[in-house]
Formats: sequence, C-alpha cells, structure tokens
Amino acid sequence: MIFCPYCANMLGISPATGANKWSCKTCPYEYPIKGDYTERTHLSRKEVDDVLGGEDSWKNVDSIAVDCKKECGSDRAHYMQLQIHEPMTTFYRCANPKCAYQWREN
Repeated sequence: MIFCPYCANMLGISPATGANKWSCKTCPYEYPIKGDYTERTHLSRKEVDDVLGGEDSWKNVDSIAVDCKKECGSDRAHYMQLQIHEPMTTFYRCANPKCAYQWREN
C-alpha cells in the first residue's frame, strides 16, 4: 500500500489517462507507475500460548481407562474437564510418556 504524502490517504491505481498511475481520491496528487512495482512485508508470527497451562497442568490430574486415539497401545489416559462452552469439555492425554497424545471430547 502506498499513501499520499499530502493528505495521508491510500493511493489507488487510476488508468483514466491511458497510462497507469497512483492517484489520491481526495486530493490531486498523482504518481506515475514506471515499470513493475512490487513491495513485500514479512510479518513475524506471534508465539502461541498453551491454553491448557502447559506441562504443569497435567501433573495432578486423574487417569481413566480409555484407549489412546493415536493407537499407541496404551489403555490409560489422564483427563481434566473445563467449562469452555455447553456441554463440559473433557481433555485427555495419553498416559504413555513416549506418546503423550492429547485429544478432547465435549
């Protein structure tokens, strides 16, 4: 995006005179386009927070007899219930430390 140096509005492409140019919609500013114009801005990604609280939230939770959804062979999983929306959501984590797959069910 390019902005007008006089009124700070965004410039648009105006092919009115036959030659392409950037033009302001509120003032008479025009900037001719000579050749190709490309501009790229790389945005940095935000760090994702663990909504469930990370590893510490799984330290003192109960376990239940349920098969792992990843089919690692484990028949136990740790679980916790949170009220995200109706009905209550149950989060599971495989009890096998090598697997530790997480899934949820409402």
